[in-house]
Amino acid sequence: MEHQRKNSMVVASGMLVCLVLLVSSAHAQLRTDFYKNTCPNVESLVRSAVQQKFRQTFVTAPATLRLFFHDCFVRGCDASVLLASPNGKAEKDHPDNLSLAGDGFDTVIKAKAAVDSNPQCRNKVSCADILALATRDVVSLAGGAFYPVELGRRDGRISSLTSVQRNLPGAGFNLDQLNSMFGRHGLTQTDMIALSGAHTIGFSHCKHVAKRIYRFQPRSWIDPTLNLRYAFQLRQMCPLKVDPRIAINMDPTTPNTFDNAYFKNLQQGKGLFVSDQVLFTDRRSRNTVNFFASNNAAFQQAFAAAMTKLGRIGVLTGNLSEIRRDCTRPN
Repeated sequence: MEHQRKNSMVVASGMLVCLVLLVSSAHAQLRTDFYKNTCPNVESLVRSAVQQKFRQTFVTAPATLRLFFHDCFVRGCDASVLLASPNGKAEKDHPDNLSLAGDGFDTVIKAKAAVDSNPQCRNKVSCADILALATRDVVSLAGGAFYPVELGRRDGRISSLTSVQRNLPGAGFNLDQLNSMFGRHGLTQTDMIALSGAHTIGFSHCKHVAKRIYRFQPRSWIDPTLNLRYAFQLRQMCPLKVDPRIAINMDPTTPNTFDNAYFKNLQQGKGLFVSDQVLFTDRRSRNTVNFFASNNAAFQQAFAAAMTKLGRIGVLTGNLSEIRRDCTRPN
């Protein structure tokens, strides 16, 4: 029995090593110049389409950024979040993804069309890579860092509603839960805090903040970690009997600028989610929040580094999958 247990442990360890080597190998195949011979102007084609979409509506920026995060955290950065399902059982149909703004999907579709309009590039660039490039471009257009994007991902063929379960952080997460979830993807606490800074742009909905500004027993209760004046402002925007889908800015100060105001807001008790404010209230993460709040350049650099690591999660490369002709369905 003991011999069998040891053999099982050896087999499990061997499988883990193989998995790590496979993932590392996939990472190694990503290169910033991956398309230099097949589609050398891919970045300018994507950027032009993204700029045009961004000029139409600022929502393009937070919508695309959030789409990239939701894609990478579920099945890896394989554009599976873009796949549609005739029976409503794709990733995009999960309740956690129903709030993904359509402008994010539209940005990728338009960028894909721009790339494929070039005969040299047609069906040569994956939807996953287009999403990664578009995400970098919207961050830059909103005032954030312009960073090099590693390319060479293939598109996944599978998109399952059930795969979203327990793979996205919740608005009520504490620091341990956040670190655990991000850690599973090889992201450090500093990476997690930097990526949380994406909440410096975009919006959420009243349903995600209601429990922080209302408790029915007593009704006057407000989360003590929340700035009182800010809490009353939130109550004005989200009255008790309001539609829970009403949108509210994540950053109450500079919602249309990708800057370090998010961290300054946390110092003042103006984090919209529990999972935002806990980054300051928990002493283990407070110093990083203070550092990013005092140094926008340091935040931008850390965010770019974390986005690069995020873009490596679970990637498919080489012959592991395909380059979709239509981002919404497998070939």
